Amino acid sequence: MLRPFLAGCGLALLASAAQAATAAPAAPASTSRYTQDPYPSTYKALGSGPVLLQHATVLTGTGQRLDNADVLLQGGKIVAVGSALDAPADAARVDATGKWVTPGIIDVHSHLGVYPSPGVSAHADGNEMTSPVTPNVWAEHSIWPQDPGFETALAGGITSLQILPGSGNLIGGRGVTLKNVPATSYQAMKFPGAPWGLKMACGENPKRVYGSRNVSPGTRMGNVAGYRAAFIDASEYLRKTSPKAAAPAKKRWWQSSTPASNNADSEKDTGGKRDLKLDTLAGAIKGDILVHIHCYRADEMTTMLDLAKEFGFKIAAFHHGVEAYKIADRLAQENVCGALWADWWGFKMEAFDGIQENLAIVDRPANSCAIVHSDSEEGIQRLNQEAAKVMAHARLAGIDIAPERAIRWLTQNPAKALGIVERTGTLEPGKMGDVVVWNGNPFSVYAKAEQVYIDGARVYDRADPSRQPKSDFMLGQPAAQTATQTGGVQ
Repeated sequence: MLRPFLAGCGLALLASAAQAATAAPAAPASTSRYTQDPYPSTYKALGSGPVLLQHATVLTGTGQRLDNADVLLQGGKIVAVGSALDAPADAARVDATGKWVTPGIIDVHSHLGVYPSPGVSAHADGNEMTSPVTPNVWAEHSIWPQDPGFETALAGGITSLQILPGSGNLIGGRGVTLKNVPATSYQAMKFPGAPWGLKMACGENPKRVYGSRNVSPGTRMGNVAGYRAAFIDASEYLRKTSPKAAAPAKKRWWQSSTPASNNADSEKDTGGKRDLKLDTLAGAIKGDILVHIHCYRADEMTTMLDLAKEFGFKIAAFHHGVEAYKIADRLAQENVCGALWADWWGFKMEAFDGIQENLAIVDRPANSCAIVHSDSEEGIQRLNQEAAKVMAHARLAGIDIAPERAIRWLTQNPAKALGIVERTGTLEPGKMGDVVVWNGNPFSVYAKAEQVYIDGARVYDRADPSRQPKSDFMLGQPAAQTATQTGGVQ
């Protein structure tokens, strides 16, 4: 069943919403065999009339702060941002005096749905730890849309999120970007036109998982050998499967000296036969699939940057990056985002050399791309407060970061890393109407998301129980009843 809204929403509201639903713009058909989607998005934006949010402090996500400003939503889009805006006569007017308005928050690293709540072994679907290289698996095929974590994240202002495989493998598989809306299937949540991500992991995790089984990798040098072997096969596969592929301008050392018409295969290369593992890696080399790498130490991040150059792929973001502050300039120069925690450190050796100013230092160079991420079903509910912790620690170190800059860590920058910044992540005309109304400064410890809009529709309202969606799994559970009585998830 579709997860219904509680208390007053009812089947009639759901039916009328479905009738009023408008299809999201169709994603362009992929011309690459490596990124054709047999499980396409069926997401439809909820129908909504025009909405005018008035007299708020507005953080646009572009580095601007506007006081006593309005935001007009219409047709699922942001139409205008400014002072004393005109609105259609039938617009719903929301008095946001004393409140703050921001773009919807985007979490670039989540395991909701693949490690859902309750956290039992039957729900552990995020790590395909049967081989160190599994780019053939897709996180979307493990997503359980009834995970109650989606609703608690919504109450924290999360409007979009990337669901990734875990970090047990060298190459863990494809991640998928979702709109955070109640749905029966993951396809109905799938962000239309968003590129896939490819999850990779360096360091302790893969060498511990496989070294304990006495198979490779068991060391960091085994990790790198494993990446290289996989991308060598993918490069040969790409060469052989690209239609009328021109000879490369510079032949790589691993490439065969025989002509492309020769069907001899390298190890695990399938020639003309389709291979799901190599499809994903070839898509990453072509730039159609964005590479996201779990990596802690600065030296390993530099190795991965060199690996990307060796095989011609681009790293969208390093995730966790406890030592990213040591290479902040290089990350900015190479246009690689750092998706980081505010202050997690010390829970294993590769996370030992953390500092609480990490994200603030990564944010300092020109063209930087610092992101606050969660990797947690609890942290995703309070990403605004995680960002506030970074601001506080930076201030103690003499770095003053204004709210209009810090909001980019939660909105514009993750949208950039996910390849969706042209459609969401900032409050600019023509972009998706993904907006959060906060009861005050979102970087206050007292901040709460009062209203959340996705594609212009009010999908969450802390003061209206009928706009507090609940998982089917939670219906009839005491926790769900308590949340309703207290006005939503706290």
